[in-house]
Parts: sequence; C-alpha cells; structure tokens
Amino acid sequence: MTTTVLGVPDQINLDYAATAPCARAAADAVAELLPWYGSVHRGAGALSQRSTLAYEVARQAVGDFLGARAGDHVIFTRNTTDALNLLARALPAGTPVVTYGAEHHANLLPWPVGAVRLPVPDSPGAAIRALDAALRQLDAPALVAVTGASNVTGERWPVAELAAVAHRHGARIAVDAAQLAPHAPIDIADLDLDYVAVSGHKLYAPFGAGVLAGRGDWLDAAPPYLTGGGATRHVGAATHDVRWATGPARHEAGTPNLLGAVALAAVCTTLDPTAVQATERALVARLRAGLAEIPGVAELRMFDPGAERVGIVSFVVAGRDSAEVAAELARDHGIGVRDGLFCAHPLTRRLIAEAAARTGRRDLPPTALRASVGLGTTESDVEALLSALCR
Repeated sequence: MTTTVLGVPDQINLDYAATAPCARAAADAVAELLPWYGSVHRGAGALSQRSTLAYEVARQAVGDFLGARAGDHVIFTRNTTDALNLLARALPAGTPVVTYGAEHHANLLPWPVGAVRLPVPDSPGAAIRALDAALRQLDAPALVAVTGASNVTGERWPVAELAAVAHRHGARIAVDAAQLAPHAPIDIADLDLDYVAVSGHKLYAPFGAGVLAGRGDWLDAAPPYLTGGGATRHVGAATHDVRWATGPARHEAGTPNLLGAVALAAVCTTLDPTAVQATERALVARLRAGLAEIPGVAELRMFDPGAERVGIVSFVVAGRDSAEVAAELARDHGIGVRDGLFCAHPLTRRLIAEAAARTGRRDLPPTALRASVGLGTTESDVEALLSALCR
C-alpha cells in the first residue's frame, strides 16, 4: 500500500523534522474508530471491547514495525521526550549513563546528573572509539543513549556498531529514533538494541502518541512512571497496600491515548521506509548541491560530506538573521522551514562555529535554518527553496 500525506495547496512544507504531515492512513484509521471510541481495558460494552482490541492491536503493529522481540515491552507515551524520561526513571540505581554532546535535548537532559557526555565526534568511527574508551573507564555496566540520526544535520549514527561496543562492556543501549524511523528501517532485534524511542508526530501520525520499546526487566522493576488507575493489580485500604502491574500497563496509568496509538499503528502498517529512501536521497543530494552553489550559504555537518544521512539539511546564510530568512520564505514564497537551534543547542552552536572556521566567514548568524523532506516532498519543492534563497 502506498502511504500518502495530507497537505495544503500552495504551501511547501519543508519542516518534516519538526512535525511531519498527517498520513492519509492515520486520518482514515482515526475516522473509522471514532464512532466506536470508548474506554480501554475498563468496560464490558461493545465500545469498550472494540477500543481495547484496537489499542492492543496497535501495540502489536508498532512493535512489529520496530522489530521488537518476544520479551520486549512496547509502552505508549506522548512522544520521544516522554519515552526517554520514562527510561531515565527506570534506570537501576547506580547505573552510569553515557551519551554524546550531539544529542537532541530529549536525549541530553533526562539523564541523571553526572552522566558522561562524550564530545561531538567528527566521524562515525570516532563515535565508536570514544564510546569504547569511555566504557572501559566505568566501574559498573552503563546505559548508552545515542541518536539514530541527527535532527540537526540528518547524519546517521552507527547504532549497530555502538550496540556491539556497549554489549561487549556489559552495557545497554537506547536509541532516539525520532528522526531515523520515518526515513529508514529500524529493527530492534536485527540491530541488537535494548531500547528505542519514537514519536508519532514525526512519523506521519500527529495525534500525540510516542513509544518506548525494549527490554522488560528494568521497566518491570522500576516504580510506575505514572501512578493511577490501570497501573495496579491490587489496591488495599492501607496506603502502602499496592501491588503494581507488570508489562506496559505498569507505566500507562490513566485513560490512554487510543486515537494516537491507532493512528501510529496505521502508519506503521503502511509505511515502507526502505521504499522512500531512494527518493529522499535524491532530494537531499539536490538540496545540498544547490545550497553549495549559493554564495554565503554554509551547510552544517559533523562528519565527512559523503556520510549517510536522512532527509534533513541545516545551513546558515552569512549576514542574514535566520529568523528573518525563515519569515521571508514563508511570507513571500509559501515555504515552511525551521529556524533556531533545533532543541539541540550545544550541537548547533558548535556546528555554526565550525562552519565559520571552515568558510572563513565571520558574519554567520548565531542560529541556523533547517529544511527537511519526507513523503510528498517533490523536486519542485526543493527547487523552489533554492530559487527563493538565491533571490
């Protein structure tokens, strides 16, 4: 089945990395369920029974899309940030955390004070070597938290190799796949990952659902992320007489986001990331080549220019405020891009400084612009952006 997205005529959306447009499959799935919308896990009536079934079928579909193993939990959250905060709360006491300075804030800020933050690497190989050296210095098995693809540059990280290094040292690995999952296959079992977090709103299902998927032992041993109805097996009269559920229910207290789960599952059952890769690669290659031809425009990157990447390109325009450029593109050309530091402030500031040193320009602005592509993006969209920037 071909996945298509909803759009607005005469508007060119090149801001997929912030929030992707809604897939037709997600909208249709929600519309079909709405007449049957009812409580989940909380009723014997037809509406409740159908809603409960839809919720659990959605969980299975998302787990299949992510390559979850038989013993893994698939927990519905609000988004990637929520999922990684849940995992941070579930860490066994004393577990060191190792991450990189190249992370989105969602994978930079939730971890305990004292987490090891490795420098921004200049190549995938450098990332692997730095992790190996860091894990050698730790006294206890750690959790490695790393992005699958940068939300600033689109560059892909060597998650399978990093997982192998982590496991060699007795550590676990959690991957922020918010930007990777919409553009490339991600398989927890095949890549030998321990945890993966994704956001529905970046995966063409903007209905407020995300997922943490991975090994159940830490999650079953941790206190519930939220306490309330649905997370318990027994509540007695005494305040301390509570037995918590195991499995996903332990961390999904309250009425769940049924429509968000169903929308995300609809995308997961229709989207083929492998099929869109060739198209997106061609679009990104044209965009990068066109930007390189515009005087005063500098692309932001960590790795070699030929590094594998997803559909994200960030850049700066010398002598021009990024917010003003973005506003002009929207007002005069109907083109939507992102400006700012992209919720990855340490990384973006560093890359702007590196771009200044690389180009010899001292008039680069303190913030950047980001264009990102996905389902529905066309060659004419990319050409329109390049033409507008030239003018």
